Amino acid sequence: MFAKLVLRMNNRIVYLLFFIGVLVTSCVPSQDLIYLQKKGDSPESAISPIALKPYRLQTNDILSITVKAIDPKLVEIFNNEISTQAATSDQLLYLKGYSVDDHGNVRMPILGEINVLGFTIDEAREKIETLLLKDHFKKEAGIYVNVKLAGFRYTVNGEVGSTGSKILYQDKVTILEAIANSGDITIIGDRKDVKVIRQFPQGAETFSIDLTDSKAMQSPCYNLQPNDYIYVKPLKQKSWGTGKTGIESLGTIITILSLATTTFLLLK
Repeated sequence: MFAKLVLRMNNRIVYLLFFIGVLVTSCVPSQDLIYLQKKGDSPESAISPIALKPYRLQTNDILSITVKAIDPKLVEIFNNEISTQAATSDQLLYLKGYSVDDHGNVRMPILGEINVLGFTIDEAREKIETLLLKDHFKKEAGIYVNVKLAGFRYTVNGEVGSTGSKILYQDKVTILEAIANSGDITIIGDRKDVKVIRQFPQGAETFSIDLTDSKAMQSPCYNLQPNDYIYVKPLKQKSWGTGKTGIESLGTIITILSLATTTFLLLK
């Protein structure tokens, strides 16, 4: 009698431990949800000088090019509508901007084909300005050239609130800003291993960044470059299907136990 009682107690302990184990392992720890934590030997201050490499133009980039002079009529032919009015439409940017073709050229009135592949924005501006002053205008005309990317474009996929290609109208964008603009990473998204695929004129390179670590701000992909592709993979809790929080996991376990009990009683 005593042995049976001990066996029953042992079985209950095993079931209880199994229940607790499933409940704990199926939940997403809060430490996996907090951005930029100080881990291990992370410095007290996360502020450190970071040398940002300038973006170099690639094919399919769209440029906004504005040419100004003391007499505006002299340079009207160079300025598309995108440069002379507030443009908020992506379609307008595409139709009226200067697109970098497959050969790395932009085609401008009078100047014709200008190769800007691999140039920085400043280098492209200086090249256009030099060509204008060399063959078409005197220095006294007061030629002023402004070159900008027609929006900071990037793509987000995976476990975020809103996937797809995005455009921000600013010069610099961090990965946290891009993710926030995409509805943040979901609770089952892996913040410790976010992939960033970056295009270079010579090919693509993949970076990995842990957004839960404050050292992420020193990563070469913390500050994005135009046309970056961000992928947030799911945590293994998603494939288990047991739930993201303790309440969801508890509900899943209760459902399984209820089903098992009902099946046992029907068979008996």
